[in-house]
Amino acid sequence: MTLSRIAREVKTSATLAITAKAKQLAAKGVDVIGFGAGEPDFDVPENVKNAAIKAIKDGYNKYTPTAGAPDLKEAICEKLLKDNQLKYTPSQILVSAGAKQAILNIVLVLCDSGDEAIIPSPYWVSYSEMVIMAGAKPVFLNTTDREHFKITKETLAKVITPRTKMLFMNSPNNPTGMVYTEKELREIVCFAVEKGIYVISDEIYEKILYDGVKHISPATLGDECYKKVITVNGFSKVYSMTGWRLGYAAGPEEIIKAATNIQDHTTSGANSITQKAGVEALKGNQDPVIFMIKEFDKRRRYIVERLNKIKGVSCLLPQGAFYVFPRVSDLYKRKIAGQSVANSFDLVNLLLEKTFVAFVPGAPFGADDYIRISYATSMANIEKGIDRFEKFLGS
Repeated sequence: MTLSRIAREVKTSATLAITAKAKQLAAKGVDVIGFGAGEPDFDVPENVKNAAIKAIKDGYNKYTPTAGAPDLKEAICEKLLKDNQLKYTPSQILVSAGAKQAILNIVLVLCDSGDEAIIPSPYWVSYSEMVIMAGAKPVFLNTTDREHFKITKETLAKVITPRTKMLFMNSPNNPTGMVYTEKELREIVCFAVEKGIYVISDEIYEKILYDGVKHISPATLGDECYKKVITVNGFSKVYSMTGWRLGYAAGPEEIIKAATNIQDHTTSGANSITQKAGVEALKGNQDPVIFMIKEFDKRRRYIVERLNKIKGVSCLLPQGAFYVFPRVSDLYKRKIAGQSVANSFDLVNLLLEKTFVAFVPGAPFGADDYIRISYATSMANIEKGIDRFEKFLGS
C-alpha cells in the first residue's frame, strides 16, 4: 500500500504516546504515576457543566454555523477586549474543535508548498507536523535554559529567508513554562511583521501565570501587528475542558473567512452543547480558575525545589502553564541501573519500565537534553513520583 505524503511524513504525538503507554500499564493494575498529560487534574467548574446540561434540556442539539454560535463569538469578543485589550468583531472570530484545530486551519490558510514557518524550540509537538501537513517546511530556532528558552530579534533575523511566511509564538510556553515580557515580544513580533511575516500567537495558557507575571497579546503591539497576528486560544487548560474540544482564532477577517471555508469541509461547527458551556465559562464565576492556579503554584515550587536537589538534574522555575522542563543530559554520561542512557527517550522509557513513573522525552519538543514533567496531578502523586525518580537515580 502506498500512503499519502501526509501519512508518511507526519509523526505520532509523543505526549499522547507516552500517556497511552502509561494507561496500558495502569490498566494491568500497575501503580503508574503519570506526569505526561497536558491537561489539568481539576474538574470542569460546576456552572460550566450546568450550562451544558441546560443546553441539552433546552434542545440545543443541532448544527451551529461553522464559524461558531453568535452568542459565543460575542462572548469571545468581549473577553478579548476585557482581558487582552483587543477589539474584534464576530466576523473576525472562528470557533473550532479545540485550539489545535484553529491553529491547523490558520496554517493551511497561510502556508503553501515551499513556504517556511519558523518555530522557536522547544515547541509544542504539533506545530511542526501542522506545517508539514500544509506542504511547508518547519524551520527550528533553538534555545536553551541558558537564555530561558527565549528567542530574540537577533536570533530570529538569522533564520528568516525570502520563503519565510510564518512565525509561531507560544507564551506561556509548552513545554518550558517561560513567559515573554512586553519588551521582548515587541522587539520580536514587530521585527517579524516588518519583514512581512505572519505570527500565530498561541495563548492557550494565558491565565495560568505566577509571581505577578503579566500576559501580553502580540496583536496589541501596534496597528501593523494587529493586521499580521492571529491570536489562538481555547477552553481546555484554563477551564479544564480538555475533552470538550473548544478553541478559537481571532485575526484579520480575510484570514478568518478562509479558515472558516476550510473548516466547512472538515468538522463544520464545533459541538453545539460545548459552545453554550463556553459562553458560561467566559462570562461566569472565575473563582475555580483562581483556585486552580494557586494549587498549581504550590506544586510548581515544590517540584522545582525537589528536582534541583537531584544530582545531574537542573530545572528553571517556570513562570506559567503547568510544566517543568528540567535539563537531564548529565544523566546520559553514565549507566543507570546497569543500562546505558543516551538520550531523553532512553531515560523516559527506563523510568517507566523500572519505576512506573511516566515523564515525556524532550526530543519531540526539539530539546533532547530535557524532559517534560507536568505538575497537573496531585501533590501526593508528585511527592511519590519524584521520590521514585530520586531513589532510582541514587541506586
